[in-house]
Amino acid sequence: MKQTELLAPAGSFEKAKIAFLYGADAVYMGTKSLSLRTRVDVEDNDVEKTIKYAHEIGKKVYVAINIFAWDEKYEEIEKVAKQLNKLKPDGIIASDGGVIEVLKKHAPDVDIHISTQANVVSYHTSKFWYNNGAKRVILGREMNKEQIKELMKSKPKDLEVEMFIHGALCFGYSGRCFLSDFLSGRSANLGDCIQSCRWAYNVYVEEKNNPGELMPVEEDNKGTYIFSSKDLCLIKEIPEIIEMGVDSLKIEGRLKTEYYVASVINAYRCAIDEYNKNPENYDYTKYLKELDKTKTRSLTTFYFNDRENKDIQEYEGKQYNPNYEFAGKVVDIENDKVIIEIRNKLSVGDVLEIIVPRQIEPYEFKISELWDVETSEEINTVNPGKANQKVKMKIPFNVKKDWILRRKK
Repeated sequence: MKQTELLAPAGSFEKAKIAFLYGADAVYMGTKSLSLRTRVDVEDNDVEKTIKYAHEIGKKVYVAINIFAWDEKYEEIEKVAKQLNKLKPDGIIASDGGVIEVLKKHAPDVDIHISTQANVVSYHTSKFWYNNGAKRVILGREMNKEQIKELMKSKPKDLEVEMFIHGALCFGYSGRCFLSDFLSGRSANLGDCIQSCRWAYNVYVEEKNNPGELMPVEEDNKGTYIFSSKDLCLIKEIPEIIEMGVDSLKIEGRLKTEYYVASVINAYRCAIDEYNKNPENYDYTKYLKELDKTKTRSLTTFYFNDRENKDIQEYEGKQYNPNYEFAGKVVDIENDKVIIEIRNKLSVGDVLEIIVPRQIEPYEFKISELWDVETSEEINTVNPGKANQKVKMKIPFNVKKDWILRRKK
């Protein structure tokens, strides 16, 4: 059976390492100013470090230059293309025809992947991009499974296909939206979206018989979240997607935390491995339970199963699971104590879960003792009051560097 690639978001070199640790076959990341996530934590040398590290461990890196570029951007695009041709990522993700022409000229040794922003929703379009030098197309999220099956059957045989299986959905078609630019001057199509679709809005309707009289349309006293979408989740549909022959399954979330990356990638890694090993007994429920601990919004299958599906809007504006939060990351082990870089307040008595790579059931334990990392003085509580705040604790399991912990609230 062909190996299906699990593709993870990498908002930084550190997040890329976490993604690989928890089972990603490849990561995608942007340059600092030429991708659709200009607010990620990518430093100038992160792309180079990530490519080098990935290739050393047999993994892949795809770099995004998927903005819709004004003419004044092309000098920088040409410069970055030449740099990437030397760094040799495994692909460059692009959507703008002008950018793609620059890549073909100045990064001829790197495969071109056509971004979901280019709205590939048919085998006719996939064939067009194949004839214009594309190695891979990334499908629009708006496609349903029957459309994907038809594309897979009719596309050029050596054209790779990638699709999103989890993460945030965009109010705009395939992410092409001008609302952020209109409201704030920060363009989603240049990587600086303020996610204005997630805001609460106060909507008013003018009464027909009383011009000038406005009646509020409200979901609650905070307003109504009329644009905000639920998050995509196709964990149940993994068997169908693998059987379609899709080459790469993509997780959205370059702005998400290491905790989110670890949790979601681990769940899908375990799901894919289980299906490949024992397809007759695939049970998605345990993976969905794990994903529910890390969801940022309610979950939906969007249009994958049904083009008429209306269960896609998050009208309440909910964002976080109230029962769990990012506790920290293992950064070192000293004798019988583990040093944790904390992300939230931790206290003696808290119940923590350790997310174990390639194992769906987490380890659970209760904090019995804490020690100050500098003085070794025993303490009851530690707060994340400064960058890279650390604490020592005992963990009744064998753990390794970079493993992620979450706290039960």
